[in-house]
Amino acid sequence: MSATRSVGLDFGTTNSAIGVADGDKVQLARFSHKGGLTDTFRSVLYFHPDARDKNGRYESIAGPRALDRYLEAEGKGRLLQSLKSYVADRSFQATSIFTRTHTIVDLLALLLADLRARAEEELGPLGSRIVVGRPVNFAHANSPEDEALATGRLREALARVGWTDVVFEFEPVAAAYYYETQLEKDQRVLVADFGGGTSDFSLIEVGPSHRKSDKRTILGSDGVGLAGDALDAKVLHNVVAPRLGLGSTYKAMFGRDLEVPVWIYAKLRRWHHLSFLKTKKNIDLLEEISSQSDPRTSAKIDALLHILEYDLGYHLYRAVERVKVALSGADAARFSFVDDPLEIEADITRAQFEGWISEETTAMAECVDRLLASTGVGAKDVDQVFMTGGTSFVPAVRRIFDDRFGAEKIRAGGEMISVATGLALRARDP
Repeated sequence: MSATRSVGLDFGTTNSAIGVADGDKVQLARFSHKGGLTDTFRSVLYFHPDARDKNGRYESIAGPRALDRYLEAEGKGRLLQSLKSYVADRSFQATSIFTRTHTIVDLLALLLADLRARAEEELGPLGSRIVVGRPVNFAHANSPEDEALATGRLREALARVGWTDVVFEFEPVAAAYYYETQLEKDQRVLVADFGGGTSDFSLIEVGPSHRKSDKRTILGSDGVGLAGDALDAKVLHNVVAPRLGLGSTYKAMFGRDLEVPVWIYAKLRRWHHLSFLKTKKNIDLLEEISSQSDPRTSAKIDALLHILEYDLGYHLYRAVERVKVALSGADAARFSFVDDPLEIEADITRAQFEGWISEETTAMAECVDRLLASTGVGAKDVDQVFMTGGTSFVPAVRRIFDDRFGAEKIRAGGEMISVATGLALRARDP
């Protein structure tokens, strides 16, 4: 029985979810942690320096339990996040965790193994066949070969944990399966799925007659390798980085004024890269810069050193996420990040935020226009727009669709579970 179960996996940059379909009903796995139960599994891996198996190898823990453990450890160990963002990146082959080198496939398999084990505690055996979501275009993929590298890495990691019969499906197509269950008549739908690392769009015909025949007409798909993480990065760059030394100068040899290296803050823009900055070479460099700076710049560099020393990337991200959410419902919000003695406070207006993210929203809008042009479908010929994912709440993103299709055509829902539910429904098809 388990070999033929209809199982869908939404393996996300930030969160993952998994479900099993029984007819039109889908049961999602729920994952326990200190805050209770959640339908999503945080896509993180955590290694504690004192946690080892019987052979003396460092053990990992994943998902919401990993965050609980990381917070208890007060910054000790390594927290790895957004692994999906690297599956198409040829430059990311492996990383060292304490004394052992792990390839990206090793890390993916560790995360997926924990996710499967926790899901099977509730859903029972999940068999060897699974339908897995994928973005239309992977982040960092610049060619078909990069796309193949990404799916190959994922397929190898999935096989290591027992899923040897893998079907990949575009994430917005999966969201359309979820949306279709709400329809009483056929529709031509533009699905906009916003994840942590990618924004994906599909034009698809769905509804009762398509569900009955198990055939959906996918008119076209397109995507761009940016989404929630890219918007967060703009807050980090414009609000946080200047308070950690970006744009500051220090005295080098022979009294020359030099700018604090910009590459440091390029890492900061990807908050999950912060742990990669914590090397002896980088710490020595920052301490040297601090010692050769005026008191104001020195304080900023010391603040950055404090973040690195205590691995505060996750906490910093949460502060950014909070202000981004607040700006979706208000014209202004206050950014606040405090970890004694470090304190960063700033007032941000929605207009400022929208100015910072204009490049990203323009790229999203161009992607939607490109999809309409490539399919020959006019905006007036789209019956509904279904938006899902956290970034769909950002007013500047929503305006892309309001302006083209009209606010009356916009629908939203299932922001955290629509793709996983749709993938489980898709898994019923051959």
